[in-house]
Amino acid sequence: MEKDIIKNAKKYVNMLLSPLNKHYYHSYEHSIDVMQRSVYLAEQEWLSADDIEMLALAGLFHDTWFIIKYDKNEPIWAKIAKNYLKSISYPNDRIKKIEQIILATDPDYKTPKDIYEKIIKDADMDNLWRDDFEKKSNDIKRELETIKKIKIKDPEWRHSLVELLLEHKYNTESQKKDRNIKKQENLNKMIKELKSEYCKVSTKKCEDDFKKYIEN
Repeated sequence: MEKDIIKNAKKYVNMLLSPLNKHYYHSYEHSIDVMQRSVYLAEQEWLSADDIEMLALAGLFHDTWFIIKYDKNEPIWAKIAKNYLKSISYPNDRIKKIEQIILATDPDYKTPKDIYEKIIKDADMDNLWRDDFEKKSNDIKRELETIKKIKIKDPEWRHSLVELLLEHKYNTESQKKDRNIKKQENLNKMIKELKSEYCKVSTKKCEDDFKKYIEN
């Protein structure tokens, strides 16, 4: 992995994302998180130096589309990466692969087809299953409320997080090994908090709605 390529790309992405002061979650910090986790998982999966570099670049650029459009913008962020990499004469075949890796971070893209896509998807969702899970989820909520000018009520927000935690599955064996225990801890904590709040309204409805969670 060429350190200068990554160093210069980090400067460029930081320049793009730093002005977005209302992006409390999708920030330069998150891009660095995804880059670092992608590199770590790639190393754990014994990928080559070139592959690790591609994943590092994909992680850095995967959220740069926010400078143009907030929703449904995966093609935009892939194009931003493509244009930058072409400007530094990066190999065309690797640019195309990086574009594909970036597009795999689309939440609607459910089935990654190779190890690169599996790694980037695991890295992108990594911070939801760490000790800072609660802070990160609150950052997402605050960002959505600020940018979309809406109010997201509790416990509806926590309910949506529980649904996400229940639905989400890791793709790489390395990520499963590292995060599955903490993921379950975060899920159990969220269910407990949500049930406590929700049951204040209706005990019977609470029992019905939480049966699947309790049995999970």
